[in-house]
Amino acid sequence: MKQIILTGDRPTGRLHVGHYAGSLRERVNLQNSGKFDEIYIMIADAQALTDNAEHPEKVRQNIMQVALDYLACGLDPEKSCIFIQSMVPELTELTFYYMNLVTVSRVQRNPTVKAEIQQRNFEASIPVGFFCYPISQAADITAFGATVVPVGEDQAPMLEQTREIVRKFNDVYGQTLVEPEIVLPTNRACLRLPGIDGKAKMSKSLGNCIYLSDEPEDIQKKIMSMFTDPTHLRKEDPGHTEGNPVFIYLDAFCRDEYFARFLPAYGSLEELKEHYRWGGLGDVTVKRFLNNVMQEELRPIRERRKEWEGRLPEVYEILRAGSERAEKTAAQTLRNVRRAMRIDYFENGNLLQP
Repeated sequence: MKQIILTGDRPTGRLHVGHYAGSLRERVNLQNSGKFDEIYIMIADAQALTDNAEHPEKVRQNIMQVALDYLACGLDPEKSCIFIQSMVPELTELTFYYMNLVTVSRVQRNPTVKAEIQQRNFEASIPVGFFCYPISQAADITAFGATVVPVGEDQAPMLEQTREIVRKFNDVYGQTLVEPEIVLPTNRACLRLPGIDGKAKMSKSLGNCIYLSDEPEDIQKKIMSMFTDPTHLRKEDPGHTEGNPVFIYLDAFCRDEYFARFLPAYGSLEELKEHYRWGGLGDVTVKRFLNNVMQEELRPIRERRKEWEGRLPEVYEILRAGSERAEKTAAQTLRNVRRAMRIDYFENGNLLQP
């Protein structure tokens, strides 16, 4: 069986370090591993419209922003097919068929859907398209025969819903669809990076993000304002590293070689944590070190992004060609689905068959 990746992001704004730590960095590693036959990276504009239907221009403008972030992080159009979701109409038809295999109560139990409904204050006024997006996501994944889906931890319930749909379809209509596996970041700190304000999730809508394209002075300003341990009021006070956003970011991004360059009094992150726990280490020192770490991590991404910003016609062509290729793949899956459901009525006179 071919090894195939499908993953993507909603184009509702520039991508941030939560995207990078949670999924993007892993995508690049998997892309360059040589272990996968096909890789599809989707800019999920149709999904973004489920809660931005009255602001389509916002989605349209951010398609190029997300594409630039992808290329800046190291996604290679020679190895990965980068495409726009709405340019593959087969996904909509697959979603329609899959809706018949899922109950309303099952979607309501999805913890990611519940959390996002609450975050957006939809309450009872939930757009149907938004409510059904776990089913749409199943169509996205199965259309390309994905065996692996690298995502952040918050998307794990979505993958489980996709697996249920695949099993149900294959039970009813015969073995047709591929059941995917989830790939989470190996570094636990990357599973869900908190916002700089200490909120559980970094989110564009909450304004608590460090963007991949942020300038150095913006990164520094955000890091120096970060939430830390509220009980660590004075330098000499013992501090907590667990649940402390500054140390969570260090867990996600710090490498031992950074200490020799930026904080030579320590040889490892564990030494730094130990000192903080005992007391005698101020938050400002730790934040300054984190700033140096993040500047090193984000500088090459920002520089590559600026290069691609000067080559927008090439980015446009990458998206056009990728969408064309993706549409051909999805069309074959849809033919297979119709055949399994016996609704390919005009293929070889099938409507006349008993």
